[in-house]
Amino acid sequence: MMNRRFAMLAALVAALCAPAFADTATPAPPAAPTPGPTPNASEAKFVAQVRADLTKRFPTAALAERAGYLRFGNEDKTGSISYALREWTSADPAHPSQLWYDAKGRLLGADFSVLQADSPQEPSLWGIQPARWSKFGQHVHYGLVGPNGTTKYGAMRPQKYADAGGDPMHPTADGLVKAGIATSADQVKFVFTFPAIWDLEVWVLPNPTGAFAEYNPNVKPSATGGGMSM
Repeated sequence: MMNRRFAMLAALVAALCAPAFADTATPAPPAAPTPGPTPNASEAKFVAQVRADLTKRFPTAALAERAGYLRFGNEDKTGSISYALREWTSADPAHPSQLWYDAKGRLLGADFSVLQADSPQEPSLWGIQPARWSKFGQHVHYGLVGPNGTTKYGAMRPQKYADAGGDPMHPTADGLVKAGIATSADQVKFVFTFPAIWDLEVWVLPNPTGAFAEYNPNVKPSATGGGMSM
């Protein structure tokens, strides 16, 4: 299962998803085997449907932005830059919650998501093996004004935001100032909550190693990526 874009948030997600106290009396059930990166027959139909649809509607990052997708991070180690719609329930394969592009604006892949609040277990949707869905905890994303018109991207734990007196489900620019992230509200370009979700990642650009692989040899990263502060 891929953990492509969220490698930079791995420590944060682990902290968010870990139980407050370990239950030593009841051992956890064995985890389901992780599927390989190559789609099975039903998943291949999903991938083909998504590829045909998204390459027609959102072939470039500019078109995604016109549709409401917001860039919220740097280029990652796979050469992907993520854009979020900030609507976290994917009603069907035509509604990805995130899209990924390379530095030149070429469509690479997509995320589909389901709120953990709506699905205690891995989703069973669209012929996708449930074990392909990854669990990610809530966090707050933001973008600050950088030098020469750039954006400094970052993320923070909801508890840090709450400790400063803000509501992490409804973050604001003023809340980032109180949390010590920004020096003034004018410095904040955007801020939003990334809720606790089940997440499915799929390469839309053909990938010879499999649509669910972590890397795609057809994508050559142009930068190492600046990561996100937490």
